[in-house]
Amino acid sequence: MARPWDVDDELWALIEPVLPPWPEKAPGPKPIPDRSCLQGILFVLHTGIGWEDLPQELGFGSGMTCWRRLERWTEAGVFDQVHQILLARLNAVNRIDWTRAAVDGSHIDAKKGAPEPVRRRSTGVNRARSIT
Repeated sequence: MARPWDVDDELWALIEPVLPPWPEKAPGPKPIPDRSCLQGILFVLHTGIGWEDLPQELGFGSGMTCWRRLERWTEAGVFDQVHQILLARLNAVNRIDWTRAAVDGSHIDAKKGAPEPVRRRSTGVNRARSIT
């Protein structure tokens, strides 16, 4: 039985092309392979352990290495791209139940727009008025 953090060859073939290339002349030791780091990231997210508690024996690299790779990939927009790729593949084989989808328009600008920005009321704590 496959563990939830294992990345099989088919999934890796979809993910690997969207990962940013590692700089050729990067100083320091050779980096941990991207696939191992991804599995380390998935292990931490699945188990809920802290990054610093990631066992070295599993071969994922250190927790800090995996965390830095996660940060680098997040800044590069890798996970948004992978999400779009997976959605497209699932939709192509009719594996998405669109009857359960919901669209939230609360973050979409109104077509006519507001004439001017509305002043938002503060929800912060206010000092009481002086009674003297």
